[in-house]
Amino acid sequence: MTKKFNQYLGKAGHLSVMSEFLILGWNVAIPEVDIGNDIFVVQDNNGTLRRVQVKTSKSTGRKLNFSAQFSISLKNLRNISNILVHYVFIAGHNDNWSKPIIIRQDYLLEHFENEAGSEANGNITFYFSYFDEKVKCSGQDFTKFVRNFTDFPKIEH
Repeated sequence: MTKKFNQYLGKAGHLSVMSEFLILGWNVAIPEVDIGNDIFVVQDNNGTLRRVQVKTSKSTGRKLNFSAQFSISLKNLRNISNILVHYVFIAGHNDNWSKPIIIRQDYLLEHFENEAGSEANGNITFYFSYFDEKVKCSGQDFTKFVRNFTDFPKIEH
């Protein structure tokens, strides 16, 4: 894949994730400067703010499943503030999107500290394997984070 294709793929994944939040009734905004937050997701009636970092990848087909690789900054993952980042991992697979993996920063850090992913040069690479009903990374089960909109309940307008 070319760098140009990766830019298109990344923006397409970004917009797909934004539409998921909009369907749930949350407002979304793209910060003018990206310093670790791709999207701000806001509950308008009470000002609840969530920070979201979207990671997009193209899948690799396997015999019985597919896989996708994502890279994040270890420094950003460890930078815990009062408003946690929600990481959303989404893969392009056969001209469709995988179900998003939505995991809060502290949970992702905990999985990393329990040996999910691999670190090199200040980045962590997470290699997810997608099966029919399960998602795994480094032998750890991430299935409970698939379409995990727990922190984004549906808002009726």
